[in-house]
Amino acid sequence: MANSAMFSTFILSLTLFHIFQLVQSHYSLYHESKSFNVLNYGAIGDGFSDDSKAFKDAWEDTCNYIGSQSTMEIPEGYTFLLQPIEFHGPCKSKKIILSISGNLIAPESPYEWECKKDHCHKWIEFGHINGLHINGHGTLDGQGTKWWSLDCNKYKNACLKRPRGVVISHSSNVHISNIMVKDSPNFQMSLEDSKWVIVKQLTITADGDSPNTDGIHIQRSQNVIVYESNIRTGDDCISIGDGSKYVNISRISCGPGHGISIGSLGRYGTKETVENVVVRDCTFRETTNGVRIKTWQGGRGHVRNVLFERIKLHGATRPIIIDQFYCPHSQCKNHTRAVEIKNVMYNHIHGTSIKKPFVQLLCSKSVPCRGIFMNDINIRNENEEEEEKYHKSLSHNDHPSAECINVKGESNGVMKPKLGCLEFKRH
Repeated sequence: MANSAMFSTFILSLTLFHIFQLVQSHYSLYHESKSFNVLNYGAIGDGFSDDSKAFKDAWEDTCNYIGSQSTMEIPEGYTFLLQPIEFHGPCKSKKIILSISGNLIAPESPYEWECKKDHCHKWIEFGHINGLHINGHGTLDGQGTKWWSLDCNKYKNACLKRPRGVVISHSSNVHISNIMVKDSPNFQMSLEDSKWVIVKQLTITADGDSPNTDGIHIQRSQNVIVYESNIRTGDDCISIGDGSKYVNISRISCGPGHGISIGSLGRYGTKETVENVVVRDCTFRETTNGVRIKTWQGGRGHVRNVLFERIKLHGATRPIIIDQFYCPHSQCKNHTRAVEIKNVMYNHIHGTSIKKPFVQLLCSKSVPCRGIFMNDINIRNENEEEEEKYHKSLSHNDHPSAECINVKGESNGVMKPKLGCLEFKRH
């Protein structure tokens, strides 16, 4: 397998990034900085008045300040109502800080949102910025409850345009830390077309039954690090979409939610790719999936060089999944073409699941999964007594602990459940 070369390159890229950070920090010590408080631009902060204009004006001065560092201050003790808003660069300062100590809220009702041409694609967007730092202990509340409860048969257009919460697009050298993001109508946070992004120590929440509320979605981005965060949503805690590479996810507490997923990829026959992804030291609590790769039949492209390592499971359903037949609705067609899945390693995955099968590797006959490696997998039924009864009353109608079709690879060490499709290697 090509994993050693992949991880060497990945670690090197992270090391260069940290060196870059130190250089940036050193540079900022010897230059001027200035702060811009939104209250000085007419923001009220009572939770009812529209403060969008004040925020736009404060951002204009923050972005255009010529110096090493400029800070837009959102003070503690206030709640600011914002309509959909864009904070765009390029900016003149070397480092742009958005210090969020107060709370930001979106309009409560879908019909109160003021959107361009009636298209509510996002609530807050940061775009075309180099050196953006978002931090503080404030909350960004998308107030999505009424969006989620819309009858989609009656209000189909409104359901299709549920806006994403916080969007980072076409930006670089981005740092996001400590804030809480909650209850956005769609994705809570989306990282798009960006590079060198660090996200750490966030709390992201949405109701467990809220639709399409992925915690963090990564799309067409590279050199992204997400770590030490708690995510509880109605969909994927983290989803990794097309065009993403060199993504490192670690120390994430996920649940409820749909786990951490690569995909879905290849819908409508499109060519989509994800490569060089590390997911390690994560915990899944009562999630409907664990670590998952999902691709549509008929798609093109590839998923390559992926490591899932040191994963802990507490009552997770379907802890390990590769699904090349992903289709969440009933109108699905069979195709021979598929997204290639190659060089995927599962290492030290332990814990409990509430439902069999514990491992599903469902791959295409025409484009089988290759280079799948598993080491030290130990997944057991959460209720050991039910497990014993299951074995005693086992019949041909019961679900097996593992399903595996059209897979080529190896296994090593403890393997519970065992996978007959992987060649067992003793070392």
